[in-house]
Amino acid sequence: MRVALYVTCLVDLMRPAVGMAALRLLEAAGCAVVVPAEQTCCGQPAWSAGNRQLAADMARRAIAQLEGYDYVVIPSGSCADQIRNVYPQLLAADVAWARRAAALAERSYELSSFLAEVLHYAGPLAEFSGRVTYHDSCKGLRNLGIKQQPRELLLKVPGLQLQEMGDCEECCGFGGAFSVKFGDISTQIVDRKCDSIAQAGAAAVVGGDLGCLINIEGRLRRRGDETTQVLHIAEVLAGKEV
Repeated sequence: MRVALYVTCLVDLMRPAVGMAALRLLEAAGCAVVVPAEQTCCGQPAWSAGNRQLAADMARRAIAQLEGYDYVVIPSGSCADQIRNVYPQLLAADVAWARRAAALAERSYELSSFLAEVLHYAGPLAEFSGRVTYHDSCKGLRNLGIKQQPRELLLKVPGLQLQEMGDCEECCGFGGAFSVKFGDISTQIVDRKCDSIAQAGAAAVVGGDLGCLINIEGRLRRRGDETTQVLHIAEVLAGKEV
């Protein structure tokens, strides 16, 4: 099985360890993994800002880069949603590109969904001693139906205890440009999330979208919490690279 790993901008720029963890997981499951060298942004920021032409241009570029693989795997619910759900509607008026967008969408998966649903992943590469809680990202949950998949994977990790936080499906307040345009509202939302994490009594909060995790971690640290770990699910399943 030949798989393209679509790293995403935030992973590439902010936490490459997530991409390396995803790579180890896929290779351990028997996939031949390629990281397309010329991949770039999926176009979601342009789409969210209303720049439809730029978003369409970036979609065409991504499609051209990602065709030819059995599957495309993305360690981000928001980027996976862009490829699976937005590309086909964005390019619907162009028959040739609409067909290519639909074909790519069918083969593109968020990481935890791919591990659970396609690979039927038997187990992690690491152990985790302690209690974790899981944050459901908005687009992964509502647009891709990602809910049980990451939890099933986490429960396979030896030593890990999963403790659900209150309002685990509630937004973290990031929302890309939302957190910049509406900083005060975003802060109030992420404060609610941080309160829920604290009440869960977990050693770590885990998620599948690095944007959410960066926002949550930043607020936890500004509130004085220097101990709660903030981890992408790939990092928990794959462990630290040795």
